[in-house]
Amino acid sequence: MQQIEFTRPTDDGLNRLPFPPLAKSHIQHCSYHFWHPLYRSITPKSRLIPLSGAFISYLRADGIILPTEDTALRSDIETDSGIFSSCSTPSEADSDTEESDPALQWLEVHQEVKATIAELGGSVVPKLNWSAPKDATWISATNSMECLTPNDIYLLLKSSDFVTHDLEQAFNGCVAEEIHTAAPTQINDNEYQDTQGSPKDIPYYLVLRKTIPSLVTSLEFRCFVRSKRLLCICQRDLNHYSFLSSLVPTLRSMIQDFFDQKLKTTFPDENFVFDVYVPQVKEKGRVWLVDINPWAERTDPLLFSWLELLTIRPPLADDENDILETGVLRISLHDGSIIDVDGKKKGDRDSDCETDDDASDGDSGTESENEVGEPGPEFRLVNRDDPEAYCFNTPQYSAHKLPKDIVDASLGGKGGMQEFMGQWRDVVARQEREDAGEADLT
Repeated sequence: MQQIEFTRPTDDGLNRLPFPPLAKSHIQHCSYHFWHPLYRSITPKSRLIPLSGAFISYLRADGIILPTEDTALRSDIETDSGIFSSCSTPSEADSDTEESDPALQWLEVHQEVKATIAELGGSVVPKLNWSAPKDATWISATNSMECLTPNDIYLLLKSSDFVTHDLEQAFNGCVAEEIHTAAPTQINDNEYQDTQGSPKDIPYYLVLRKTIPSLVTSLEFRCFVRSKRLLCICQRDLNHYSFLSSLVPTLRSMIQDFFDQKLKTTFPDENFVFDVYVPQVKEKGRVWLVDINPWAERTDPLLFSWLELLTIRPPLADDENDILETGVLRISLHDGSIIDVDGKKKGDRDSDCETDDDASDGDSGTESENEVGEPGPEFRLVNRDDPEAYCFNTPQYSAHKLPKDIVDASLGGKGGMQEFMGQWRDVVARQEREDAGEADLT
């Protein structure tokens, strides 16, 4: 048996992922408000609402205080002649109202959100410039991102770490663009304040997308583009679906055509990641663009690793396939099998003939489901025996959840959190006394 020796990376070796310098402009190009006007006709129906500074401050503030149901009515409180308020002075009324109803500070945004929900059929899915609050669905009454009221939206946005990243760390890891040719220097958001602007200067938008009732998550795919070539494709929903293996050739062809015709020459960056939804595969229906993500470590590579995506050779273009000399072979990156110029795997049996063993392999969820022998971008699926298909005890985004007691306390505003902290201190003090008593007895 051959022995494999592992060595430590040297100073000249690969000590970090070989990403190209991450420019601020690339992050901006992946913002929904930048690319949506370019691809409006191929994206699901959505509306963009520009956000005021007051609303951004509300999202950044600690605690969760939601507007009251009669916000629009209470906006006239300064002229209510005491009808809505029993306070002795107008200043007391304004102070009490602002504390209990934060939407009075950004009433135009609130009213536009309500109108947009009605325009889109009464049910929407929210996101900010880059991120959707997928990590906060645990706090939603529907346990999903479907929102029926403005307060459903605000609750998700306020509870999401992903949204907080958009607000506070959008440009983390970026480099100043004028030093691309020199050794790149990483700068964080605070340094942008003095050089290229800060996250506070970003034109933030609330994106409300019409809910698709019949959405089939198994037909959502993530696509990786490097040097203007479609490199790889994989599932977004990390569950095993046996029917997908037979659809891979059609899906690969549809997504490749979509990229060549719609994105390749129109998106300004050479490297990026995009998500698509293909609801009608057998009928070869439309491919919908769902999102565009940065070519950066912050984007989840799902069934690939970033080291794979950064180092593998891209698939050959059609004109390069035509000029391949006789005898030139390609090797599959997935299973190491040899592939000839026609895209057929070479083996002991004729690759054109399917034996009983071959058929059984297709049913067992093995590597044949990935169809990696086909020319073009690698298409990777979750196989039946992959561990990703059995993560029943680890809900997605579980690391971002909070204990219910803390959530309930935050909904009570500042007083609720103070009361919770007091109770927690009492519990800790009581535990310390009990531990001290036990120590004395021993």
